[in-house]
Amino acid sequence: MRNNDLYVEDLRSHQITRLTNSESPDIINGTFDWVYEEELALRNGYRWSPDGTKIAYWQIDRRDVRTVTLVNNTSGLYPRTIEIKYPKVGQVNSIGRIGVISAAGGKPQWMEIPGDPRDHYVARMDWAGNSHELVLQQLNRLQNTNRVMLADAQIGRTKVILTERDAAWVDVHDEMFWTDDSQHYTWISERDGWRHVYLAARSGAVTKLVTPGDYDVVELLRYDEPSSTAYFIASPDNPTQRYLYRAKLGDQPERLTPSDQAGTHSYQLSANGEYAIHSYSSFDQPPTVEVVRVNDHSSIRVLADNKKLREKLDALRREPAEFIRVEIDDSVTLDGWCLKPPKLKPNRKYPLLVYVYGEPAGQTVLDRWGGSSYLWHLMMAQQGVVVMSFDNRGTPAPRGRAWRKHVYRQVGILAPQDQAAAVRSVLAERSYLDPTRVGIWGWSGGGSMTLNAMFKFPDLYQTGLSIAPVPNMRYYDTIYQERYMGLPGDNATGYVEGSPINYAHQLQGNLLLIHGTGDDNCHYQTTELLINELIRHNKPFSMMAYPNRSHAIREGKNTTRHLRGLMTSYLLDNLSAGPKR
Repeated sequence: MRNNDLYVEDLRSHQITRLTNSESPDIINGTFDWVYEEELALRNGYRWSPDGTKIAYWQIDRRDVRTVTLVNNTSGLYPRTIEIKYPKVGQVNSIGRIGVISAAGGKPQWMEIPGDPRDHYVARMDWAGNSHELVLQQLNRLQNTNRVMLADAQIGRTKVILTERDAAWVDVHDEMFWTDDSQHYTWISERDGWRHVYLAARSGAVTKLVTPGDYDVVELLRYDEPSSTAYFIASPDNPTQRYLYRAKLGDQPERLTPSDQAGTHSYQLSANGEYAIHSYSSFDQPPTVEVVRVNDHSSIRVLADNKKLREKLDALRREPAEFIRVEIDDSVTLDGWCLKPPKLKPNRKYPLLVYVYGEPAGQTVLDRWGGSSYLWHLMMAQQGVVVMSFDNRGTPAPRGRAWRKHVYRQVGILAPQDQAAAVRSVLAERSYLDPTRVGIWGWSGGGSMTLNAMFKFPDLYQTGLSIAPVPNMRYYDTIYQERYMGLPGDNATGYVEGSPINYAHQLQGNLLLIHGTGDDNCHYQTTELLINELIRHNKPFSMMAYPNRSHAIREGKNTTRHLRGLMTSYLLDNLSAGPKR
């Protein structure tokens, strides 16, 4: 793919054939626009047929999508603008369609996909276990219906073979494995309240439950047809961990990860399923990578043990991380973790810093190596700060459909309530925590959650640090925000009550806003809107803009060190770190 077009090179003669011809810079063949890539995790937009004679590909037409303009003030004498096609909530989407073209060149055959392409997404496409049919997953704009279609690559005709619906939202799946005769495929569904593996018929007639039980399949790794056995990642008893299981069709799961290896495990299975590259870590221990036999999990060879890093960690002043469960009412318990200062004195009072994300896109409470994030939180603990994090309802923990979709149409509304209830609970239970020195920080969705916490619970949080937030959800992209909140015309109240900008007048504590002006994801525009609102209500605050930095705020010499130093000094100054008598 080059300059929005697809090419094929013959590796023997090096002859290059151009397959597509974009008629506009806004017609993209073989890759994606901003929102498809960001929110549907799509990058390579082409698929070779198994016999190597044809290529199926996405074409994206973004001509009607409105533009966000970023301003680069530092690259030269005059500012330079960068324009990005970015569909905001309720606005016009790009058009996506699927074509099939011969690898030798020629005219494409377009698939006949029903529905207005501006209000539907072809979220997944691949060959359907042969070289003459495609399998497509099409989402409607609300993303509460996923229609699985077979498409005839020769004539473009499509037919629906499975329809997945949910009162909230449905997910697309990359865990589709075809049986040898291509008559059945694996499918993931929450239709019984848990995320399970099903075996669906190509004809659309039969769907069999492979993994029954009150637990979630986190990821399907392999389906072995001769033995009717699924190999998958799950953690039925502890939502913060991940292990390898297998289950024969309809049977109870068998754990293959050894019981004495707590933490988070990932596996890359060999083609025959006999071996795997196995990586495992825990919250404060870095990964070990090895090759194992799957059946008995015996180690064949260690590929990486991170010995030097472990030795450096062992030399640090640190206490083991504590994983906790926090009751916020009679029926709801949240998972959390706690890092305490070394040699904590229970009869003294310590400040509390809460690390938050809280949106449906991620968990913070995972028993896996945290890298630089863990090390920074550890350093804060060494400075006399107790650091905690909680996963509220609505985060993607393996705790069942109801847990994950509790937040539907109420992002930014229910999660801050859960977070505040968790803070009040630990303050009541742990006498060494100082209720007058409570801080909160987060990035992206966590930055927005920090603002909601500070504005909606000003009596609870004294200090907040918000990085790259979206203060007004109406300014974020269509695919993500509409998936969890619905369309703004149908949920106007939810968009108002979930957007922290509408509660800025309630700020009482210390607030630091940090944003990269080159952020193409959560735009600096939204922080400027919040700044105006705080000014309008005469609310003091601090802010730091990083010129031309992206959402990650890591470009440029010394940026990461400067950012972490700023975060550290602001929190330590405003939380008065260290114990008090």
